[in-house]
Amino acid sequence: MKTYEIFFSPTGGTKRVADCVAAALSEAPVPVDLTVRAPASLCLTEEDLAILAVPSYGGRVPALAAERLAGLPGHGARAVLVCVYGNRAYEDTLAELQDLAEKAGFRVTAGIAAVAEHSIARQYGAGRPDADDCRQLTDFARQIARKLAEGPNTVPALPGNRPYKKAGGAGLVPKPTAACTACGVCARECPARAIDPQNPKKVDGKACISCMRCISVCPQHARKANGLMLALVGAALKKPCAGRKENELFV
Repeated sequence: MKTYEIFFSPTGGTKRVADCVAAALSEAPVPVDLTVRAPASLCLTEEDLAILAVPSYGGRVPALAAERLAGLPGHGARAVLVCVYGNRAYEDTLAELQDLAEKAGFRVTAGIAAVAEHSIARQYGAGRPDADDCRQLTDFARQIARKLAEGPNTVPALPGNRPYKKAGGAGLVPKPTAACTACGVCARECPARAIDPQNPKKVDGKACISCMRCISVCPQHARKANGLMLALVGAALKKPCAGRKENELFV
């Protein structure tokens, strides 16, 4: 049996959560990064285990992540679903991820909702997943391992609505600052191919998904979101992001 750690993680928070879970379930998980592109090939079997980890964007699975997950043949492999959110709410993300996984041929065996630093308003969930989160996620993984070893092969009841809530559009489109050297890292790493590789200072605002990956990968720290817009987002999230949200396990 192989354990595959399959993740869409533009700014790294979802991967850190998935890493905690994968390390407790397998000594040698196989990483499959869907952030920039889908893998050329992936040969899962019904003996394998897949950790399917995505961030929650406005309470939904990001459209690009959904597209890339839909192209993975599950072949009956068991799946642990992981949705990661920025201390606000994950709403219909797990339900949508379950539907995507089952349609792709995975057998859902467990679900996890976990908190990571908000990718836009980074003051919310700052530093998470932290040491306490990792301990809890490790315990979740041990409970999942017991279910896998002992059975039963039941599908967990996951929260969320069908039909899902309406997906929101991109709000913040990061732009280059005067420090930009046009090195092209942001264009190569953009999940949506929204940045012109010939001229990284040119951004397709309609294609941008506001994932903030270009900001996180820029070696010159030369891409920024509009400061006023960031302040407005931060103010809007102050109440729903108040207090520490806890991770949840569904088995």
